[in-house]
Amino acid sequence: MNTFWATSPLSLATLIGAALTTGLTAGLLFAFAHCVMPGLRTLGDVEFLRAFQRVDTAIANPWMGLSFGGSPILTLAALLLHLREGGAVLLWLGAALALIIATIAITAAVNLPLNAQIQSAAPSFTDATALRERFERRWVTWNIVRTVTSVGSVLCLSAALLASPTA
Repeated sequence: MNTFWATSPLSLATLIGAALTTGLTAGLLFAFAHCVMPGLRTLGDVEFLRAFQRVDTAIANPWMGLSFGGSPILTLAALLLHLREGGAVLLWLGAALALIIATIAITAAVNLPLNAQIQSAAPSFTDATALRERFERRWVTWNIVRTVTSVGSVLCLSAALLASPTA
């Protein structure tokens, strides 16, 4: 084993950055699953759609982009920087990468298109009841799935940190 690769400050910093950005992503999705959507569920149809539309507009910002986009990039970089190290750290990083890619794929394939439907219906929200019925259950279900995949990725990154030599 090459000790530079096993102990590189860059490889460790990248792994910590991956864990941090993935943790932020998982935390956001967890908060939606357990706080935001249950809170919005108590609103009438138009109020639900208007509130969701405003949250969706606010969430599209550079800080969220850095966290959400940084997670797979830093996880891949950590994997590449740990290649020569081998062992369990690579297995954990590979699993973390697969899980965060699943999170992003679900977001791109399901949640973002549903968000776009809400955005395109704003501000009038004509036929709000039907729009909410098409939107809410599917969005919530897939958000729970991506919450599980992102939390799984955080767990794998945590295991990778424990498996990575830091001497």
